[in-house]
Amino acid sequence: MKLTTEMMKSFIEKPFDFVERMGLRVIELEPRSVKLSVPLQGNENHIGTMYAGALFTIAEIPGGALFLTTFDVSRFYPVIKEMTLRFIKPAKTDVTIGMVMSVPEAERIVLEAEKNGKAEYVLEGEIKDKNGEVVAVSRGIYQVRIINPIAQ
Repeated sequence: MKLTTEMMKSFIEKPFDFVERMGLRVIELEPRSVKLSVPLQGNENHIGTMYAGALFTIAEIPGGALFLTTFDVSRFYPVIKEMTLRFIKPAKTDVTIGMVMSVPEAERIVLEAEKNGKAEYVLEGEIKDKNGEVVAVSRGIYQVRIINPIAQ
């Protein structure tokens, strides 16, 4: 199944009500590359900086976004296994995150998933404020699983 850019954008910005309410937006969406943003307004915590849950969400969503731009959704589905977020400084503005996956890494994942029914991969990202300063770094362990794997 071939997804259009608009379909992918909708899946990323509106996968469930929470993400839509927080205002997450796709800035760039290319094969094996995504850039997303989240506004500060509406996502503030008790001290006026960005709420940790909003930062976690913008760190986690690129895994699914990269999946959509990289893999065949009729053959595979993604799961997140682990996510860590290290806060560097308070986010006092809108934030962005970009992630890229290399062609060799995407090919490795497909081959491993075809062989084993699943394949793990790591995505690391930097969440930046509007001045380009890093406010948090993320590391996610994701897994691509094959749909209806042949019994092994």
